[in-house]
Amino acid sequence: MAERLNCLHRAGPLISALLAVVVLAGCLFGPSTTPTPSPSASASASATSVPSSSASVGSVDPTATPEPPLSLPVPRNEDARRIRVSVDPNVSIDGNGEIVVTVTNLSDRRVRELVLRWATDLDETLFLAPFRPSEQRIVEFGPPLLQEWTKWVNGPGESGEPAGTTSLGWGPLLVDGTLTIPIQVTRTGPGEVTFDLQFLASESILTLQDGSTAELRVTVP
Repeated sequence: MAERLNCLHRAGPLISALLAVVVLAGCLFGPSTTPTPSPSASASASATSVPSSSASVGSVDPTATPEPPLSLPVPRNEDARRIRVSVDPNVSIDGNGEIVVTVTNLSDRRVRELVLRWATDLDETLFLAPFRPSEQRIVEFGPPLLQEWTKWVNGPGESGEPAGTTSLGWGPLLVDGTLTIPIQVTRTGPGEVTFDLQFLASESILTLQDGSTAELRVTVP
């Protein structure tokens, strides 16, 4: 018995060493729980606008018909008095003639001075005048002349006539009255020509029977 105890005493250090090896092996090779990483806040990506695959094509406005060279800007001031207008060109294709303008007052107020206006550059093709030169008009000390037109002005004029225009005053135009205005035409250049003819009371454009501004586009072949 003493011999067995002596053996155990001598084997004690060896057993302790073996136990230490077993424990160490368990630490190295035994199952271990991998710590779960704490969930990180996922950054929300800012929405990037996706470019369209094709460029956006805007609606194309129809090409506006260009104004003829002898058009006029509409005056800033308007006159609500209504008139009825007719224009009758009678000009030969290679010579002179006449444009007869007829204006009737449809309002309940008279127009003190009716003014006809066109672009002065019209003179390069047609020269418009309230009369034709005559011996009676140019003779010195001749008889007094009777005339119904009140002014004939190339602007800019003293009464506000704009530059680049010719204004022929005629009147007055009485209530329910009609003026028949013969304008003498001398052809100064070949070809058809289109021009604006405006009807004003002083420097305010009158109103046609249908409510539109009193402006007509006249064509002379």
